[in-house]
Amino acid sequence: MSMPRKPRQSQSVNKPKEMARNSLRTNVNNQVVSSVTQELRHLIATQEIPPGSKLSEVFLSEKYGISRSRVRDVLSTLEQRGLVERIPNRGAIVVRLEISQIFDLYEVREVLEGLCVRLATIRGDSKKWQAYLKEFNGHLEKFVKQGDIDQYIAAYERFHADVVASTGNQILAEILDGIFERTQTVIRRTIILPGRATQGLKQHQAVLAAMCEPNPEKAEQARRETLRSAKSYIERYQKYIL
Repeated sequence: MSMPRKPRQSQSVNKPKEMARNSLRTNVNNQVVSSVTQELRHLIATQEIPPGSKLSEVFLSEKYGISRSRVRDVLSTLEQRGLVERIPNRGAIVVRLEISQIFDLYEVREVLEGLCVRLATIRGDSKKWQAYLKEFNGHLEKFVKQGDIDQYIAAYERFHADVVASTGNQILAEILDGIFERTQTVIRRTIILPGRATQGLKQHQAVLAAMCEPNPEKAEQARRETLRSAKSYIERYQKYIL
């Protein structure tokens, strides 16, 4: 007497499980690609991977344990952000900014960061700007006089991030994130130029004082003046920056 066969699971039963596995696999791959992209963005922005460097698909695939197709996704994102250029028969090359491009970026920064400060003055927490003003008028002034520029740069970057976040404007934040990423090294090199940290500190004190009044238009003009001043320093000392 033959034993009754177990009924086969229908494809309709297996399909949701397979879809769930595929979805999980895709999410994991996307997270890995995002993580690799973020790391490379940081390394390029800080010039730990210097301009002109070639990003090899094979090397990146082996280093991060991802497929070459995923590496191409990463490189495509970096290219869209203006960090690399993909050249036929050469591959992906880290972009080297020309002085004219830096000036263009600073002109855009002047307008957008002025707007940013104005919106942050209107929409942000006034107590936060008062705390920053106290910090910039207090121990940061001492750090700059002592030549401890790292402390000043850290406070500047914190203030910049808080101002952008306080605008509540995601589009503005994304545009400035891309610009800051491309000019981060230039910003840091400019700050350490002779007299620039002292001048920049005074200008930021003026921006914060206007934000605390609060006077959005005055704060915007003060921030725009800071960027114009930084640009003039770059023009003067460009051979030491690039």
